[in-house]
Amino acid sequence: MKRAIRNRLLRFAFHLLYNRLAFTYDTVSRLVSLGQWRNWQRTVLPYLDDIGSGVILELAHGTGALQVDLLRANCSTVAIDLSPNMGRIARKRLSREGLATDLLRADALSLPFGNGSFAAVISTFPASFILNKDCLVEICRVLELGGRAIIVMSAGLEGPGLRREFIRFLYRITGQSTGMASSVASKRAFEGYGLSVEPIDVECKGSVVQLIMLQKPMPEVSNRDCNGLAIAAQA
Repeated sequence: MKRAIRNRLLRFAFHLLYNRLAFTYDTVSRLVSLGQWRNWQRTVLPYLDDIGSGVILELAHGTGALQVDLLRANCSTVAIDLSPNMGRIARKRLSREGLATDLLRADALSLPFGNGSFAAVISTFPASFILNKDCLVEICRVLELGGRAIIVMSAGLEGPGLRREFIRFLYRITGQSTGMASSVASKRAFEGYGLSVEPIDVECKGSVVQLIMLQKPMPEVSNRDCNGLAIAAQA
């Protein structure tokens, strides 16, 4: 009973943070990460270096901070968020930076894009929607063959100090704690949707960030197919 009440209160608090109190999101994020939030977000970037001119879809773009990084790196992007408040904040942010991309209000459980539209899908510290089976089916659908999804699931501060201990306590009660158990649980949650699953731990300035990389496989080519392609090439 106590856990159910706590979960309802947490869902309500996160709903307020993502919607009516969206203007406080960046400040709250900096406080609960001791200033590391943007570094944690940026851990996805090295896994996008080799996608070339492919388009990147960000799920739950929030205040648009990661979009600034991607656009400054000349990436082609599309981003969605269900919160109109976050959409307004993100548009203002990009406008201040002299940047622009497609920011859409859309539901990650029913993406308004065609099959194989994106070389990569990213999401940083998403809400529980990311574990919904409909969302995972949609991610697989919109990824091109060989495409990948990089998801920053959680992060944890390391080292001594009362503030760090208090923040680690907050992470535990909100389900954001890191460690072997959470890594294994995350891997299991993403299995069975046509995507390979690889948990990745990234060391990041006195903290550890847990990522999940999902890969959409290329179709297998049989020996008969290879022989046919070779004959066609010689003709």
